[in-house]
Amino acid sequence: MLQVNRRGKGKTVLVAGGAGFVGSHLCDALLARGDSVICVDSYITGSPDNVRPLTNHPSFRLMKHDICQVLEIEEPLDQVYNLACAASPPQYQADPVHTMMTCVAGTGNLLALAERHGASFLQASTSEVYGDPAEHPQQEDYRGNVSCTGPRACYDEGKRAAEALCFDMLRAGRVDARVPRIFNTYGPRMQANDGRIVSNLIVQALSGKPLTIYGSGMQTRSFCFVSDLVGGLMALMDVRPNPGMPVNLGNPGEFTISELASMIRSMIPVRTGIVYKPLPKDDPQRRRPDISRATELLDWQPTVPLAEGLGYTVEWFTNSLGGIARQQSTAPHRPRREVESQAATAQS
Repeated sequence: MLQVNRRGKGKTVLVAGGAGFVGSHLCDALLARGDSVICVDSYITGSPDNVRPLTNHPSFRLMKHDICQVLEIEEPLDQVYNLACAASPPQYQADPVHTMMTCVAGTGNLLALAERHGASFLQASTSEVYGDPAEHPQQEDYRGNVSCTGPRACYDEGKRAAEALCFDMLRAGRVDARVPRIFNTYGPRMQANDGRIVSNLIVQALSGKPLTIYGSGMQTRSFCFVSDLVGGLMALMDVRPNPGMPVNLGNPGEFTISELASMIRSMIPVRTGIVYKPLPKDDPQRRRPDISRATELLDWQPTVPLAEGLGYTVEWFTNSLGGIARQQSTAPHRPRREVESQAATAQS
């Protein structure tokens, strides 16, 4: 039977993928509210630099481990967050077999760990489970339009299988599992070479290179700032009772890729043009979450507008890239400490 975990401050929380972009911000927010955090990461896409400021924190512990291998933790755990998987197409397609095994075997290993500890479990799923959607906006009851044999299947189908594992364990009364479906997220600590559209365009602009747009630029995405997402993840993990269903987490504001490029060019004036390249196979044409369920169940909705979040992100990249085109950036000036604090604060 499921155990009832203690509530309030002072939980012991394991974050798999905790040295990654989203995971490191989640570690920040959990420590800020008084939890003890065990950060587990293989460093395949995560980086120790993302959590280096936390290494001397008395309530933080860092472990290098690939969740495809069984994980044992001696101390009692209250919560397990699974964010351990490459999330951008160039990264998850680099080793598609490992990506699939991370989603399936890795999730299975962490579910078994949560079961042994009677811990609540949160599986980071994705809007990619909807594939190239035939319904718009996407609600959680939409079953998707996914190719099970295409180049994105290792991630799309891997995440769908991970969801199935979670809900099977939940229905069996073995693990208190929760599943957010995460839409495009951006903010400080994104990797410069991760292949995501926000980081690609910002780095190209700061480097004085032409901006690359795949397809016509009229395809759409919805961009959620990382602090908003972290607030949603924590709200879903903590809500009682368990919703028993997946919950979309994302910003419902919908922008074309061309609009995003124009916003970035207005913050980082560049004289170079735009290069158009063919759209990758199975790339979704439209993407926007219906967040009615998150608003009703979690009292959650994003609060950071895209222009504001891009300002924080541009400044972070300007600093982290060693001052490339520093004088060109017209993003609102904020000290780096304030930018990091904004990104790490959970909002719900």
